[in-house]
Amino acid sequence: MCGIIGILSTTKKDVGLYIYDALTIIQHRGQDAAGITTASKGRFYMRKGNGLVRNVFRTKHMEKLIGDMGIGHIRYPTAGSSSEAEAQPFYVNSPYGIAFAHNGNLTNASALAQEIFEQDLRHINTNSDSEILLNILASEIAEEQKHRINENDIFKAVTKLHLRVKGAYAAIGMIPGFGVFGFRDPNGIRPLILGERTTSEGTKYMLTSESVALTALGYKITRDIAPGEAVVIDRNGQVHSQQCSENSRLSPCIFEFVYFARPDSIIDNISVYKSRLRMGEKLAEKIKSEWSDEKIDVVIPIPDTSRTAALQLANELDVKYREGFIKNRYIARTFIMPGQKTKKEIGTSKIKCYRS
Repeated sequence: MCGIIGILSTTKKDVGLYIYDALTIIQHRGQDAAGITTASKGRFYMRKGNGLVRNVFRTKHMEKLIGDMGIGHIRYPTAGSSSEAEAQPFYVNSPYGIAFAHNGNLTNASALAQEIFEQDLRHINTNSDSEILLNILASEIAEEQKHRINENDIFKAVTKLHLRVKGAYAAIGMIPGFGVFGFRDPNGIRPLILGERTTSEGTKYMLTSESVALTALGYKITRDIAPGEAVVIDRNGQVHSQQCSENSRLSPCIFEFVYFARPDSIIDNISVYKSRLRMGEKLAEKIKSEWSDEKIDVVIPIPDTSRTAALQLANELDVKYREGFIKNRYIARTFIMPGQKTKKEIGTSKIKCYRS
């Protein structure tokens, strides 16, 4: 699970700083690496590296990220490694030049890597399944062998990609001189949402993992991208969309609602905060029906994201709600740190047991 951002502006103003702000808002989705790629006059401008957004980017980097469209990524490594070489966005120069950011996991990555080498004649340089997904897409786009690309070429390529790829993926891509596009796997496992912000100067469009990035920056939520759907926003600000899978169904990752997403986000028209309230209510119902004879003294939330559910559970059971573990808020989320050893080392200093 990672965080992805794509912005296209019809105002012709640089979008790098807006992408930076959006990435900091969804920093909770990944803290291992961060990256931004922008496009201007047919060229890409990129900065990426290991660490938090605020550590990867300095003023001197942001000044070079020029262009009226761009994409950003924050990484939580679930495939590949934590090396700087696997920081995203990724890039391929053929066809057209494509920058790409991916959130998810491919379950047939090994088979696809071999297939790409033998059939598509493409080289994979990392162990990241995101690079595999990019090369599958690039290979399918190249099949058209056209001098200029249009939205229908993207839709055809994504349709073929859905037939080859298995797993969870929400992705955003960018082609200089053309526009920004995004697509979601046929099961809608990973979230992707579209929003826009209109001023007297023009309109900015954003594709991102969570609605909170839209609302915090003054964007209006347009809608969630449907499972199996692809959306293209061309350089003129025209939004094109098409369903690219015949067997799509909404089966979102429950972990987004339980832990991963910010509580003030809305995913597939469901409030994360309200879903956690309902989880507390359902747990209370189960306890009343199956453990009605047990005496419960207190409800304690662990981890921090369980507070909403725990408070509702305590209210429903009419028992005390107490803080039993205090989190060190100056240490980032240990769950998404690379390697179990690192998680244990940092985790021991992250929480403190409180006794009354």
